[in-house]
Amino acid sequence: MSLVQNRIIAQLAQELGAASSQIKAAVDLLDEGSTVPFIARYRKEATGGLDDAVLRDLQERLVYLRELEDRRSTILESIDSQGKLTAELKAAIEQAENKQTLEDLYLPYKPKRRTRAQIAREAGLQGLADEIFSNPNAVPEEVAAGYLNAEHQINDTKAALDGARDILAEQFSENATLLALLRNRLNSEGAIRAAVVPEKAAEAIKFQDYFEHQESLASTASHRMLAMLRGREQGFLTLKVDLPEVWEAESPRTPHPFESEIARLHGIARDDSPRGKFLSETCRWTWKIKLASTLESEVMGTLREAAQAEAISVFGKNLKDLLLAAPAGGKATMGLDPGIRTGVKVAVIDKTGQVVDIATIYPHEPRRQWNESIAVLAALCMKHNVELIAIGNGTASRETDQLAADLLAQHKDLKATRVMVSEAGASVYSASALASAELPDLDVSIRGAVSIARRLQDPLAELVKIDPKSIGVGQYQHDVDQRQLSGRLDAVVEDCVNAVGVEVNTASEQLLSRVSGLNASVAKAVVSYRNTNGQFKSRDDLRKVPRLGDKTFEQAAGFLRIHGAENPLDASSVHPEAYIVVEKMAATVKKPVGDLVGNREVLKALKPNEFVNERFGLPTVQDILVELEKPGRDPRPSFKTAKFDDKVHSMADLKPGMTLEGVVTNVANFGAFVDIGVHQDGLVHVSALSNTFVKDPHSVVKTGQIVKVKVLEVDIPRKRISLTMRMGDDVPKAAPGQNAGRQVNANRAGEAHGDSRGGDSRGDRRVGGLQQGAGFANNAFAAAFAKAKTNK
Repeated sequence: MSLVQNRIIAQLAQELGAASSQIKAAVDLLDEGSTVPFIARYRKEATGGLDDAVLRDLQERLVYLRELEDRRSTILESIDSQGKLTAELKAAIEQAENKQTLEDLYLPYKPKRRTRAQIAREAGLQGLADEIFSNPNAVPEEVAAGYLNAEHQINDTKAALDGARDILAEQFSENATLLALLRNRLNSEGAIRAAVVPEKAAEAIKFQDYFEHQESLASTASHRMLAMLRGREQGFLTLKVDLPEVWEAESPRTPHPFESEIARLHGIARDDSPRGKFLSETCRWTWKIKLASTLESEVMGTLREAAQAEAISVFGKNLKDLLLAAPAGGKATMGLDPGIRTGVKVAVIDKTGQVVDIATIYPHEPRRQWNESIAVLAALCMKHNVELIAIGNGTASRETDQLAADLLAQHKDLKATRVMVSEAGASVYSASALASAELPDLDVSIRGAVSIARRLQDPLAELVKIDPKSIGVGQYQHDVDQRQLSGRLDAVVEDCVNAVGVEVNTASEQLLSRVSGLNASVAKAVVSYRNTNGQFKSRDDLRKVPRLGDKTFEQAAGFLRIHGAENPLDASSVHPEAYIVVEKMAATVKKPVGDLVGNREVLKALKPNEFVNERFGLPTVQDILVELEKPGRDPRPSFKTAKFDDKVHSMADLKPGMTLEGVVTNVANFGAFVDIGVHQDGLVHVSALSNTFVKDPHSVVKTGQIVKVKVLEVDIPRKRISLTMRMGDDVPKAAPGQNAGRQVNANRAGEAHGDSRGGDSRGDRRVGGLQQGAGFANNAFAAAFAKAKTNK
């Protein structure tokens, strides 16, 4: 293993808290083409049990560190070719742990455009700069007189001293130690200040919480940072980063603290002597002209990157929770896509998700065919033995939910359960080429009802057909790096699909393409082979699929299920390579393999250590025994539905103090949004999620979770609802039309989630969020997100 590889392995081991042997094994497997799900599930012995989350971090950092090493090599070669690579500099470059430090070290040697300092050097002023800097007794004016040079237009001492200052300022500003010192101090002690662009105050009302705002960089939450950056990019806000004492100084001529840092680091005594004044001015020039804007941009960039990373992480967590939501399972389901003028679109699918009937009814304005609509629905339910009624949560959802309630009340013989389903992304799917291929004979509007019904049966199988960014469980998704966002979301989808497993004989191309080792072309080949040759009888039949080679089979087979296969292990997560272990177990108890499956008593009698060998270690054997006990088990929770209060249909029906059941629709760093069935999602601020301190809302709630909440405040004009999950919280006392606790502070969310629904144009659901006595204001967030929900 090369020195570079050793260095990367050592750094990853330190960062991830793992042994170097574990890291090396994981890196080798990744380099061989193994996927993260495969390594996490079937190569535990090699990696020492590193899970998929650690492996994802490892994979991401591995790319960064390899890029770092490539850059290190390039820099060393460049400086060496200039004949300036000293042993000390080489050691510093080799020890640099990040790209920023590398670039700081390279800065003095980096080829650059012709600078003022270079022009001064060409005029022979380097000696002047050196003498002033190194000689405590130097008098700049006197020394400069010996450096006049008419050929280079150095005609007086002022021109000579200006050139010397330019040279010293460049030398000071390219000092890696100084740059690190100033950068670290700015990050730890600095603050960000936002202000409204005066002439745009009226237009910038959604950013009003940042019209005059200041907070420390260390405490700036990601959602506030992204809100301020959005305000700046839209031309409404100005942002500045600096030390707070600079803004508090009475006189703008007060020396900046960093000028003193520059002087101190370079051993400059700031006094009233001519040399002292010259060097003090050079330090001021270094900060004001050379470093201030550069460091501010760097710090702002670092803040942006950190905020984006956090936003992407939140999106990933919410997406995972949504994809792994409980499936209703194979039950005949009716999907209702609510609408007013255009009617409610109806689609009935059988237990396998195939469309068996469609209709359009007009129960709402302007036709108001309520009873006729109930008759149509009742006939469809009886004809197809409908067990579930999935109602999209967009426009007219509560009215349509009431229609379904009346249907079940009037027809007691129907045993269906009505469920409100998020329709985020449904319109994106309906108009897609995929939907056209899957449902070619159906109108775009009906396809939405089909998608709503299918996502109740199996959220994962249906949602993989939609671009994750269109599902609408993120914050600031259009403000973050799209490549990073797509990469993270694709990884989340891949992990979720492989955690659940895929039935190869019924899965769509889209679902199959997310299986470990498969891609879109191989997934298409699998479906094509299935359509031509009939269902797969065994996992081994997959080898007959064109372009599905041995490596692909190794990576994918364990995640593909074939129920009804001759070998019962084909329906489990036991990898074909480990069937030999199960066969040995069966031989030990003198029973067929099939008699082991689900036989807890027999399995408990087996001793795992007896089946360990050089190829299969104890972790694999233990996983096999767990799988045999409950083969093909689904890691998703059991299906439950929220029960909305039948007396609550709109915000006007809400009263402070009400206790309601709802569904978490989105989780942000500052709280959770809950659908309580009134077309407006209420906000439970992070401070109201639990009676104990909550640092990360995801540790308490997740998207799709059914929760019990209390209404604290309702602001109908501004369409905001404040909720709490702490049942002991008192309802705030406030004058009519006022918000309790309108104080603005560091927890303001700003103009957040302006694109959280990913561009889906369905419905008019909104999210509102008032503060409550126990929490902080999120009013600007609520207003912006409410607008976003309207315009999604």
